[in-house]
Amino acid sequence: MFYFYKGDKVKMKVVFVSNYYNHHQAPFSQAMSRLTNGKFWFIENEEISQERKNMGWGEKNIPIYVRQAYTGENCRRECIGLIDSADIVIFENTTRELVLDRLKAGKLTFLYSERYFKEGYEWWKLPIRLITWHKVFDRYKNHYLLCASAYTAADFALTLNYINKTYKWGYFPAVQKHEINELMEKKRFLKNGKEQVSILWAGRLIEFKHPEMAIYLAEKLREHGYAFTLQIIGNGKMEEKLRGMIQEKNLCEYVEMLGAMTPDKVREYMEHSNIFLFTSDFGEGWGAVLNESMNSGCAVVASHAIGSVPFLLENGKNGLIYQNGNEQDFFNKVEKLIVDSEFRKKLGMAAYKTMLETWNAEVAAERILKLSEDLMKNGKSDRFSKGPCSKAEILWNGWFKV
Repeated sequence: MFYFYKGDKVKMKVVFVSNYYNHHQAPFSQAMSRLTNGKFWFIENEEISQERKNMGWGEKNIPIYVRQAYTGENCRRECIGLIDSADIVIFENTTRELVLDRLKAGKLTFLYSERYFKEGYEWWKLPIRLITWHKVFDRYKNHYLLCASAYTAADFALTLNYINKTYKWGYFPAVQKHEINELMEKKRFLKNGKEQVSILWAGRLIEFKHPEMAIYLAEKLREHGYAFTLQIIGNGKMEEKLRGMIQEKNLCEYVEMLGAMTPDKVREYMEHSNIFLFTSDFGEGWGAVLNESMNSGCAVVASHAIGSVPFLLENGKNGLIYQNGNEQDFFNKVEKLIVDSEFRKKLGMAAYKTMLETWNAEVAAERILKLSEDLMKNGKSDRFSKGPCSKAEILWNGWFKV
């Protein structure tokens, strides 16, 4: 059965089931609505939290394709009807109850998931996981896994689930188009009449994101006599601790804490920054700030533990990867970018190209339709060699070595 025809419109009904509609889901949803000629629905299973709203998340104008299953029984029944009648359904685990009848009927369905064992696992519990996860997920026909982390396939493989049924996925925030030389020119940073390297860290100030790594880095850069400014965007329970570290280490001249900002404002700072630091450990499921900073032409230095890093970054080609927790490796990578401005620019431009050509909502939307067509016909697909909907190979935590 072939669904594609001239004009890039498809005769498919597609439903995306997630917790809530937000700026990370909007670009993909808009692309799907266009490609299916309006036969796309996004089903929300819960209301967005006030904390997220305070951070600028959520959409002021909800598109007509969004349905809110949590608002009442009538809407819930409508949503289940849309799910049951769709050609393709993509869902996350917290919404499994809504798609259960569809799974039992053996209709093409994708679970999309970040990793499960972010904090490790207890080996003696794996046999139980094998049985329970098979019952919950993998026993259904025409059911595949979209991996919103490079480590998702390995986590499921530990319980023998979704073997050879895993495909690369992620989050696809809006990709902004720039004239690349103008974008690079924005990154010239002057302080007291002298050009300096601008470094940015952005995210919630919480333990698994390790913002303290940026402070330790600043201290070491100062000791080596480098001219730089580090800006930290975000708030959270570590904020007071970080301010204390800056004072204690006499880094006020070098480090600015800017507080929380809307996503659009964060993008502005990225566009003016030379280097973006992404310091999370294995607790970071995906990490959409990587997409955004690469799209902003930053030279990224990122921990290998972050779910998006092995998918998006090629070490030394469009960014630098450091071994999670290794402060010396982290410093060495940042120092290389400070010393070699041409290399820094090269990585930033390559990062921008990666987002523009491969890792974006338009590409993901087109590919999921083509992947679905392959799976409907053959039960497998090797159409794509890299990027969204290519095969997600098993990748263990310790893959990156210095």
